[in-house]
Amino acid sequence: MLRSLNTAATGMDSQQRLIDTLSNNMANVNTIGFKASRAYFHDLLYQNIRAPGLQTTTGVIAPSGIQIGNGSKIVSVEKSFDEGAIKITNKDTDMAIMGKGFFRIQLPDGTIGYSRDGTFRRSADGRIVTSEGLPLIPEIVIPQNTLHLNIGIDGIVTAKVSGEQEPRNLGQIQLANFINPAGLNSMGRNLYTVTPASGEPIVSIPGENGLGNIDQGELETSNVNIVEEMVQLIVGQRAYELNSKVIKTGDEMLASTNQMK
Repeated sequence: MLRSLNTAATGMDSQQRLIDTLSNNMANVNTIGFKASRAYFHDLLYQNIRAPGLQTTTGVIAPSGIQIGNGSKIVSVEKSFDEGAIKITNKDTDMAIMGKGFFRIQLPDGTIGYSRDGTFRRSADGRIVTSEGLPLIPEIVIPQNTLHLNIGIDGIVTAKVSGEQEPRNLGQIQLANFINPAGLNSMGRNLYTVTPASGEPIVSIPGENGLGNIDQGELETSNVNIVEEMVQLIVGQRAYELNSKVIKTGDEMLASTNQMK
């Protein structure tokens, strides 16, 4: 009887973690560049009361065995890096990656983080930075008297500066990609860091080596599908309720056994 209580408890814990994951997805439905997470589960170790293929009598092999499971457990929560919808902003420092790739961001400790959030700003010294003031790598500095800023699909940044006839070349934006983006470490604030599971970054210019192009004046919105999340939420809730009923039923059976004379 205790087996059913423990098994149902693992089911309730698994569904609770699923609902936690879904709630984070829905909370970030309007977060620029956010990537939805998916929870995956596996069944726990089985108790082999009788192994499949066991010889029962001489020359007779049982076609099946008796294996009792012990519940479920969450095995991973992975980010889905499918592209989100594009939002047009017409702001000259906003950028969207059309395809694979990540912007390279310098973190306060000097290391490099990676992001799909193209919401950039100009700092007081003209550098292109994130909303939190973290600079884009390689560094792009916009002159103070810039009349018009242009970012090409290949990442080349030029500026029409007051008093100059020809546009000034300010540099070229580079993107990074990974063999296994799902292995990146999510550190919040739309930033990711490298892990042994993700592999080392493959840095190149937009449009080459499988990387996407850059569209200026646009932003990539969250890839959360609210309808799909709601369906999964209902499934998780019902599964949680069913496991709780198993615990209730097991408790009632134990109570009946306890009352027997």
